[in-house]
Amino acid sequence: MQPPVPPIIVSWGPFAVHWYGLLIVTGIIMAAITTAYLAKVNGDDGERVWDMLLVVVIAGVIGARLYHVFSQPAGGLRGWSYYKQNPVEILFIWEGGLGIYGAVLGGAIGLYLYCRHEGLSPLRWMDYAVPGVALGQAIGRWGNYMNRELYGPPTTLPWGLNIPAPYRIAPYNDMTRYPPEVRFHPTFLYESLGALVLFFILFTLGAKHYERLKEGDLVLGYLLGYAVIRFFTEMLRPDAWRMGALATAQVIALVLGSVSLVLLVVRHLGRRSASPPA
Repeated sequence: MQPPVPPIIVSWGPFAVHWYGLLIVTGIIMAAITTAYLAKVNGDDGERVWDMLLVVVIAGVIGARLYHVFSQPAGGLRGWSYYKQNPVEILFIWEGGLGIYGAVLGGAIGLYLYCRHEGLSPLRWMDYAVPGVALGQAIGRWGNYMNRELYGPPTTLPWGLNIPAPYRIAPYNDMTRYPPEVRFHPTFLYESLGALVLFFILFTLGAKHYERLKEGDLVLGYLLGYAVIRFFTEMLRPDAWRMGALATAQVIALVLGSVSLVLLVVRHLGRRSASPPA
C-alpha cells in the first residue's frame, strides 16, 4: 500500500522538513540533555554525552529501522514483504517506520561500545540514559499523530481521533462499515502518556536516589515499565505484527518484563539477605 505523503513543515526544492523527523530529533535532544544532567548530579562528566551521542543515535536508528523493515505488520502496512521488493525505500525513514525495540537495542549496543572504548561503566551510563529514552519516546510518538498512524479500534470516547480516508488501514478503510465520522482510539497518545509517567519515575530515582540503587537498576526499571506500557497499548493496534494469538511486541514485552522483574527482585533480596542482623 502506498501511504499518503507525510506532513511537511517547510520545503526548499527537493529538501523538506517533516513533522515526524522534527519530533524524533527533538526527542533525541531532550534525551541527551536529561542524560547529561543525571550524569552530572551523580558526579560524572555530563559533557561526555555529546561525544557519545552520534554513535548512539546512528546505532539506534539502524536498529529501529531494521526492526520495522523485517516486521510483518497487518492492515496492509509496509513490512518485509514490501521492502524486499523496494529495497531503496528502506532509507526513507521520514515516512515513518522506526521500531522502539530495535532503537533501544541498537542504541544500547552503541553506548556499550563507546563506554568500553573510553573505559566507562556501560551499565552506569545506560542508567543515566534510560529516563531520557522514555522522555524521547513520549515526544517522538507525536510523530505518529502527525502521520495519522498508530491508532486503534473505533471508540465513542471524547478524545477519539478522526482519521481521514487516505490514512485508514484495513479493515477501517471500509467506509461503508466505518463512515467518516467514526473516531478511533489514539493509541500513540496512550503510549506517549505512559512513557511520560515512566520518565518521571526513572528521572526522580536517578536524580535523588541513585546512590541507593545498583548499577543497572534503572535499566531494568525501564525495561519492566515499558514492557507493561507496550503490552497493553499493543492490544489496541490492528496493524500489529503477530506471533499467533499475541502481537510480536507483546511477546517481547512479556519476556523483557518477566526477566527484568526477576532480576530486580533477586538483586535486592540478595542484598537484603546478605546484610548483617541489627
